[in-house]
Amino acid sequence: MTRLAAASGSVDPSAAVVLDRRLFGGFVEHLGRHVYDGIFEPGHPAADAEGFRSDVVDLVRELGVSTIRYPGGNFVSGYRWEDGVGPREERPRRLDLAWHSTETNEVGLHEFTSWLEKVGSELMLAVNLGTRGTAEALDLLEYANASVDTARTRERAGNGRAEPFGVRMWCLGNEMDGWWQLGARSATDYGKLAARTATAMRRFDPELELVVCGSSGRSMPTFGAWEREVLTHTFDEVDFISCHAYYEQKDGDAQEFLASAVDMHLFIEEVVRIADEVAAAKGSDKRIMLSFDEWNVWYQSRWNAVEGTQPLDEWPVAPRLLEDVYTVRDAVVVGDLLITLLQHADRVRSASLAQLVNVIAPIMTEPGGPAWRQTTFFPFSLTSRLAGARVVPVAVEAPTFESGRFGAVAAVNAVATVDDAGISVFVVNRSVTDAIDLRLDLDSLLGGRALAVTEAHLLHDDDADAANTLADPGRVAPRELDGVRVDEGVLTIALPAVSWAAVRLG
Repeated sequence: MTRLAAASGSVDPSAAVVLDRRLFGGFVEHLGRHVYDGIFEPGHPAADAEGFRSDVVDLVRELGVSTIRYPGGNFVSGYRWEDGVGPREERPRRLDLAWHSTETNEVGLHEFTSWLEKVGSELMLAVNLGTRGTAEALDLLEYANASVDTARTRERAGNGRAEPFGVRMWCLGNEMDGWWQLGARSATDYGKLAARTATAMRRFDPELELVVCGSSGRSMPTFGAWEREVLTHTFDEVDFISCHAYYEQKDGDAQEFLASAVDMHLFIEEVVRIADEVAAAKGSDKRIMLSFDEWNVWYQSRWNAVEGTQPLDEWPVAPRLLEDVYTVRDAVVVGDLLITLLQHADRVRSASLAQLVNVIAPIMTEPGGPAWRQTTFFPFSLTSRLAGARVVPVAVEAPTFESGRFGAVAAVNAVATVDDAGISVFVVNRSVTDAIDLRLDLDSLLGGRALAVTEAHLLHDDDADAANTLADPGRVAPRELDGVRVDEGVLTIALPAVSWAAVRLG
């Protein structure tokens, strides 16, 4: 039986920070049906002249992703970027050891950049520091960004691109602490390699933004020690350290799952503390930023039990892998994770929802058939669209529930953003039992302006397991949030149990 509870909150405009739009980034990896049959399907009725699905392009534009990390992920640690350039009919087929598949290399740097122009996103390019090293990273950097006459720029021009790609942000490998990663190594060995590579890349362009690999998860036994050692080697040459986190409901415990954002908060706080301790030890006032460039709900236990079990002598092209079907509950957690990223916008300057299409994705497709929005599409698209230029913290007093991992957890989490046109508020009710009436005092943020509610969206369903599927792609969608109002600077929102909401005042 649902109970009714109350919560209150206030904002602190003096603590506002500028929002870096790269926080609304995405991630595309050559994995499963993400690239082939996902974004690229030449025989599809909606395919454009380059073979990209225009229906998927439209959905990615609606999703509102700013920067897209590519081409991996685990895939990049075995990838030879040269395989993906040049005449398509001459490109080699390769075994992808990361996902036990065959990579056709039909889509490479040129094609993917063309797709990014269609969806309106910026490229964040990862280099292979697993099976390759500094020299190959420099070759790719020259090919992508050089403007003078060299063998590499002539090759690029011969492949149809006279002007540089101008890639600004570069990832120095991927999850190099993970036993599953090709070329995995110790923090010392990786730190030295990453430092050499970063130093060399800055010889080409000192204005590049470089991301060094942090732990591939907060639960890694080397977490913390890894960050400290890697940053000790790379501190002077990099701008970001990466964070990766995935969450899933375990043992049917929905309430514990709905506390997932607490783990993300602690993760960010711990990495920031370590980065600043390294800075202090070096006597530097430089601040390393965080690139939370893999985050999502991912049912890894389900994948380990069911998928990835094809015979060792079978290497399929674009197999169905990691195609999680997301529920309303999953989407509420995703909305809460977005709130948490916004709350840390002072140090999280880049983030990538992993991934975009078919693979643990907000967008699904069927070969030759439709594309549709998963439940997790909605909190991301609404937050990306409504978030203003500055993030304002929201202090909430709310009922709590008991978490086995985190102790007492507030049932309500919220954040606000502001711009010249108005205010946006994003809020989640994590409770599985209580509907909550939230009264949020915005008077100090209004600055005397008389703002009205112009949009109010609620993501909730009486069946928290409801999902959008091929058979019923429109089963779940946000609806108008009833009863929301603002009186004398106080915003009142009624939140059902297990719900996420976005409100715009303008």
